[in-house]
Formats: sequence, C-alpha cells, structure tokens
Amino acid sequence: MSDPDPTRSVPPRRPRPLTRADIQAQVRARKEQFDEANEKITARSGRNLVSAIAIGVGLALAMVVSLVVIKEIFMVLAAVVVAFATLELVAALKHADIRVPRIPTVVAGVAMVPAAYYGGAEGQWLVALGGMLFVALWRLGAWAVSTPRAGFPAVLRDLAAGTFVQVYVSFLASTSVLLLSKDGGQWWVLAFIVVVVLTDVGAYASGLNFGKHPMAPTISPKKTWEGLAGAALVSLVGGVLLAIFMLGQPWWFGLIFAAVIVFTATVGDLSESLLKRDIGIKDMSSWLPGHGGILDRLDSILPSAAAAYVLWVLAQ
Repeated sequence: MSDPDPTRSVPPRRPRPLTRADIQAQVRARKEQFDEANEKITARSGRNLVSAIAIGVGLALAMVVSLVVIKEIFMVLAAVVVAFATLELVAALKHADIRVPRIPTVVAGVAMVPAAYYGGAEGQWLVALGGMLFVALWRLGAWAVSTPRAGFPAVLRDLAAGTFVQVYVSFLASTSVLLLSKDGGQWWVLAFIVVVVLTDVGAYASGLNFGKHPMAPTISPKKTWEGLAGAALVSLVGGVLLAIFMLGQPWWFGLIFAAVIVFTATVGDLSESLLKRDIGIKDMSSWLPGHGGILDRLDSILPSAAAAYVLWVLAQ
C-alpha cells in the first residue's frame, strides 16, 4: 500500500456546536467576572455601582420630565422627597438618643414646599418659622405629659435638633422650589442639579482611578483631592456649556456657577458624612440600594439649591 500523498489537504475539523450547558457555563463565568469587578469597585468607592447607576438614571429621568413638562410635578416630587427625607433624619437621630417628633416635623416640612412655590420667599419664611414653632411646642407638650420626664437639657437638645431638621431638609429643599417658581427657573434648577451630578460623577471616576491623597480622612476616607480635581474639571466645562446654552449667561458666569456648586456640593457631602459619624451610622437608611438613604443623595443638592438661588438673584 502506498503512503498517503502529503500534499493532499486535510479537511478542517468542525467545531463542536455549543450546547445549552456550555452557554450557561459561559454566562456564569461572565457574571462571576462582573461581580468580582463590581466588588472591587464597591470596596474602593463604598458604593454598589450597578444599583447606584440604575437608581440614579431613574431619579434623573423623573426629575427632567417633571422640570421640562409641568413644573408643578417637580413641586409634588419635592414634597414627597421632603417627607421621606425628614422621616429618615428623625429616625437616624434616635441613634443618638435625640427625639424629634415625626408628625409635626413632616407636616411642617411638606407645607414649606407649596408655600415657597406659591408664596415666594415671604411665604417660605413664614411657614418655616411657623413650622419650627409648631415642632417645638409639640415636643414641649409631649415632654410635659411624659412619665418619667427627661431632663430639660435633653429637651433643649431635642428642640435644637427639630429646628435643624426644618432648616437642613425642608428649608433648603423648598429653596429649589422657590427657584423653580421664577420665570425660567426650571432651567436654573436643572442646571445646578446637572452640575451636582457632574461633581459627583467626576469625583467618583477620578478618585477611583487616580485617588491617592485623602481629602478628609477622619470624616470621609473615600474622598480624595484627586477626586475633587476631577470633579472641578468636569463641572467647570459643564458649567460653561450650561450657562451659554441653557441659562443665557456669558461663559464666565458658567465658571462661577460651577465653582460655587462644586464647593457647596462638596461641603454638603462632607457635612452629612460628619453628621452620620456623630450619630454613629454608616448610611441614613437603606431605602435606595447602592446609594444608602434619600439624604445620602440629597446631601450635595440641598446646600447647592440655596447657592443656585443666590446666583439667580445676582444674575437678574
């Protein structure tokens, strides 16, 4: 028998078709790789990336639709957020044995939102002062009839905390609604929230990739100076574009606008971290997976709302 011709081509071996088990194995492997990468990001940033993105996109869509379509929808959303954020902060303060009455605090806080929208700054201040008095009288009444009765220094601390909740959550949140009520105010609200988001995203991405030097290690160890630099760079570019194409302001106003919002957003974030540290909790709540609590998402927005309103006044 002659040897086979070495020049004769050998037909290629056909690959084995993928079975259902093979596909499932590949999917599991990809999922494990993704989960491992997500865990590493969570360990470095302190945030579940997938949940944070999903909830962030949902909140952003609701905000944009409410601002662009019907401004009153945003007012209603703000009232709902104030109610839940107030309940969240009142519950968190209990960890430090601080008693703030829930019902009057929520009622007073929610009332401040329509007061700011329909009554302007005068209505906002009137309801704010009335709400603080309402909460204080409620707490004093509860203290007077309680048995056993807490010491008066503890009650004074509760009264101060009640005023703090009204100012920190309700008054600052209603300031965004006050700005919304102005002619073209919805674009100013959208602009400052966009800059807050740019600050958050810029700090997150820059800190994750380049962060080495902690900015406030005793308050918030995850925040770095490199993250702040990235936040400032992204926000300044965004501020210029927003000023020109959305607010009808010169480019240099966009730099001022962005710089102020970056400052207030960063201070607000650090202030809430300090508050949680003093109370002894990691997150205000677990209502928003990947974000913590509602206040954990509002910490940068609340002081920035007041800053944006001041900038609007100065631009008139």
